[in-house]
Amino acid sequence: MADVAAFNLKKTLKNNTMIFILIAVMLFFQVLIVGFGKGSLFAPSNITNIINQNAYVVILATGMLLCILTGGNIDLSVGSIVCLVGAIAGILLVHLSLPVGVAVVVCLIAGIVIGAWHGFFIAFVHIPPFICTLSGMLLWRGVALLFLKGNTIGPFPQNYMNIFSSFIPGSYMPDISGIEDDAAYFAAEASQARFIFTVTLVVALLCVAVIVAGNIFTRVAKIRKGYKVAPLGMFAAKLAVLCGITLAIGILLGMDKGIPSVLIPVAVVVLVYAYYTQNTVPGRYLYAIGGNEKAARLSGVNTEHVMFFAYTNMGFLSGLAALVCAARFNSAAPTAGQNYEMDAIASCFIGGASAYGGTGTIGGAVIGAVFMGILNNGMSILGVDANWQRAVKGLVLLLAVIFDVVSKKRRSTK
Repeated sequence: MADVAAFNLKKTLKNNTMIFILIAVMLFFQVLIVGFGKGSLFAPSNITNIINQNAYVVILATGMLLCILTGGNIDLSVGSIVCLVGAIAGILLVHLSLPVGVAVVVCLIAGIVIGAWHGFFIAFVHIPPFICTLSGMLLWRGVALLFLKGNTIGPFPQNYMNIFSSFIPGSYMPDISGIEDDAAYFAAEASQARFIFTVTLVVALLCVAVIVAGNIFTRVAKIRKGYKVAPLGMFAAKLAVLCGITLAIGILLGMDKGIPSVLIPVAVVVLVYAYYTQNTVPGRYLYAIGGNEKAARLSGVNTEHVMFFAYTNMGFLSGLAALVCAARFNSAAPTAGQNYEMDAIASCFIGGASAYGGTGTIGGAVIGAVFMGILNNGMSILGVDANWQRAVKGLVLLLAVIFDVVSKKRRSTK
């Protein structure tokens, strides 16, 4: 019995290595930031800042994972697509003053069309993804610069900003700036703060309830089908940690301005694609192709259609990321999207995706994106030079890939 418990503990630690590393890095930065008198990594305003800064990374990493699953393939064009779609959004919303809904739909369609362009040449003409998306990186950046003519377009309409760059319910509270009496002003401000905290806490509790119900339902379903599940104690401990983190984030956001509205599209993307990759047949095809493309084809999988979908989908999510970035910066700029593809790729590999394809989860990609965000935020607060930040991120990515390669070799020799 002791051997079984030790085995389960070892397996649990192995499966959640990245989570433990993420927690250790967060605590490391917290100690340094507090020690140097720079504030706190867990300050409510900084948690909000981390979410807003890394929303696009989570969206892009989700799409990039689907490409990587098909055999370690990557899409180098996503940063240029973000720039181009952002430029289109600026032209439609600022110059042409089109309705926000129309502009958003057009931008998403533009992303889909660009992704389908790559998907066609990769899936049906069989051009290597690296070459095809490298050409796309140059092509779409050039088109974006032609659209922008070297200028920055902005500011964007407020109703557009409310979709991607506001707070719930913070941005929708009554304006109290006109209250002249100091006592009345502070009373109104305190009342608004209490309301924001209450609403955010209620939402966090609802999320906790969904997490608990979802995990219990999944566990019961696996038991009924005869699958092996983690011991009840470990399951309860993992669930308690997830709920505790969710509740803590909700409390911290409630102490600031509320829930960033960008969390809504991010959460929808993560949940939909997590379900798609783990619980649908087309989603499992991605893993099958990454595991052995020839065997998948002989088994009846239409590998060309799956590859076409993966890159078309990457274009769609790049378009969504462009809308998020345009709202965050309140402008469309020629420099937008630079190195975004590197952040997305690094997030996937750090989160456990295999450089050979066939291995990886949406949850892992999200953890990788959060890890990258914490690295960026922590080093920025400490005043680390930007060049050193790039060097550290490059080293972390290299270590993640080395770990994957070494682990795969060890498994193959057993």
